[in-house]
Amino acid sequence: MVKVMDIAWDAEALFVDRPNRFLATVKMIRPGAGTLQQVHVRDPGRLEELLLPGNRLLLSAACSPGRKTAWDLIAARSEAGWVLVNSGLHRTIAERILKISGLSPFGKACRIRAEVKRGRSRLDFLITTVEDEDVWIEVKGCTLVRHGIALFPDAPTSRGTKHLRELIEIKDAGQRAAVMILVLRAEADCFSPNRETDGLFSDTLDLARKKGVEVYPLKFALQDDGSLNYLAKILFKRSSKG
Repeated sequence: MVKVMDIAWDAEALFVDRPNRFLATVKMIRPGAGTLQQVHVRDPGRLEELLLPGNRLLLSAACSPGRKTAWDLIAARSEAGWVLVNSGLHRTIAERILKISGLSPFGKACRIRAEVKRGRSRLDFLITTVEDEDVWIEVKGCTLVRHGIALFPDAPTSRGTKHLRELIEIKDAGQRAAVMILVLRAEADCFSPNRETDGLFSDTLDLARKKGVEVYPLKFALQDDGSLNYLAKILFKRSSKG
């Protein structure tokens, strides 16, 4: 277990409902106990197993002036502990891993560039290894676990499928391409694409792996003190295609 970063929050609350994809209504625990607030949800997933009435949440105060909501959703409680549910932190987490040669799936990197344009698209990272090899990387966050299996996505994702196709094109052109899947649930034992929710993404991931696109599911745990710890690289579920 290796500490990757500290995740700060300013308040605790209970989930009430989710009027739309980007907004949740919560009942504050502290500060402002009992008051209702609307918070920004920065996660495109359904989060149905985490955003349940009465479930505990962690919030951070919004820093941007003029915001309609004063709070951002940071984490939700599961039976195994806190689950990070803010996709705005995914790139920072991935970059921390890339900078630690003992944890990075790609070894030591001599250069790390974020949000790199390729054609008409942008990918999360382009790194250069000490062997002077470029690796294009896309990052995904996974918060759904069933029966010990981490599943992605938890909602249909045409954007995710598009990214996989871009990585396949990169691999076909002779360069390294990879997906880092941040599994944010400590109870996950293995990973599988969520075929029931998005068959097209799952089939495209199978194709990407067959083509040589590297896929790394990496497991993390958010502790009560706010430390986000890297736990292990986990394997694909054996029955997964590809």
